[in-house]
Amino acid sequence: MPRAKIPRKSTNIDMTAMCDVAFLLLSFFILATKFKPPEALTVVTPSSVSSKIAPDANVVLVTMDKDGKVYLSVSDKNTGEKQSIIDEINTAKNLGLSDAEKANFVRNPAYFVGVPFTQLKSYLGKAQDQLKGLNLPGIPVKDSTNNEMIDWIRAAVGAFQGTKMNLLVKGDDAAKYPSFQGLVIAFKKNDQLKFQMVTSPVPAPAGSELWKVQQATGNKSAE
Repeated sequence: MPRAKIPRKSTNIDMTAMCDVAFLLLSFFILATKFKPPEALTVVTPSSVSSKIAPDANVVLVTMDKDGKVYLSVSDKNTGEKQSIIDEINTAKNLGLSDAEKANFVRNPAYFVGVPFTQLKSYLGKAQDQLKGLNLPGIPVKDSTNNEMIDWIRAAVGAFQGTKMNLLVKGDDAAKYPSFQGLVIAFKKNDQLKFQMVTSPVPAPAGSELWKVQQATGNKSAE
């Protein structure tokens, strides 16, 4: 007796639930994502074939712009160290900073150091909206008799005592040597003989030894 043929039916998958989940995940990531804020100081860093990632913790960053002006900032997460730095500077230089002015330096990333000690109180006393477009003179470093970066680095070294301090220098490609020389003097005065330069990574030239090493190691940087 022949078997009865069962009619074939096309498979129907309801994707409604999957679409709902996908849109929920997309909405979550859009709302939870923190976009990188614009840099307070824009510099064009020199190119380098190194692909080593700069540290983002315990960082003391010294920035030089194209005009040779020098600025200093500390990682936003290191509020304790920032408090120690501004307290030390305030006491050593007898600046008379108020608690509110010191709090601006400690808790607000917009207040990086870019003025001489004589202007620091006025600078930290400004409202945040007054900082937009403000032309800062930078920290004096070119005069060997008035290199204020020596005091800032000394305060930073004391604040990070017992913890590794990552000293970074981010210089504009057009920055002049006198400013960099002043930084080196300030570092040496505080026994900071090692620091890292922040550069813009570019691929190693094809056929070079570094290129061969990167090809062999899957394009990972050679330490």
